[in-house]
Amino acid sequence: MFRSCASAVLAGFALALTLATSAAAERITVFAAASLSNALTEIEAAFEADTGHDVAIAFAGSSALARQIEQGAPADIFISASPDWMDRVEDAGLIEDGTRVDLLGNSIVLIAYGAADPVVIGPGFDLADLLGQGRLAMALVDAVPAGIYGKAALQSLGVWNAVEPQVAQADNVRAALAFVATGAAPYGIVYATDAVAEDDVTVIGTFPAGSHPPIVYPVAGINGRTGEAALAFLDYLRGETARDAFEAEGFVMVGE
Repeated sequence: MFRSCASAVLAGFALALTLATSAAAERITVFAAASLSNALTEIEAAFEADTGHDVAIAFAGSSALARQIEQGAPADIFISASPDWMDRVEDAGLIEDGTRVDLLGNSIVLIAYGAADPVVIGPGFDLADLLGQGRLAMALVDAVPAGIYGKAALQSLGVWNAVEPQVAQADNVRAALAFVATGAAPYGIVYATDAVAEDDVTVIGTFPAGSHPPIVYPVAGINGRTGEAALAFLDYLRGETARDAFEAEGFVMVGE
């Protein structure tokens, strides 16, 4: 009888503890630049295991995500691959005060399908000759940050006009990477961090940092949606676990 009562008490205590834990757990919706897919997927799993919160991440081009947030999409956190798109969301009054920080840095590279010899990227380098009749895969050059940075670099180096007719634009940088990885385009311009995620491409050159604006990824909470769980995730993004995941993919932590 005593054992039965004790078991019942313990079972009730365990149930109460489970319900309390479930009640404390929250769902966090993160809108993040496509180039962060690998690192954030790893960070998501670690954060969920450490905290019990549920994280849902939508990956896409920063421009598309910013527009969706402007239109009322239920994002709690936005991580952009460009300060410009974060500025747009902030100018619309949609950023929670005090939550915006610059999180990561990156670089852009020229990649080739399969094995290829390196090239020297500098003013006037003959990219058109390298392409021949092939296409140059890039993210949308007037909307997606990776494409904007790539176009700026090619313009700065004086080769944009020669290659513009051969540019194959993709909705986001991961789609541009896929064009090259599948051989649909022999060359492409992507982030250095994207290139390491694909075995079927070779980095053949890195664009000089001075040829394009600095590549910075800001992060911020969305106004009215940044609860305790979202704030915890923002802190987690700057912690040791996240740092290891980001740096393993080639990102540089900034804004310390």
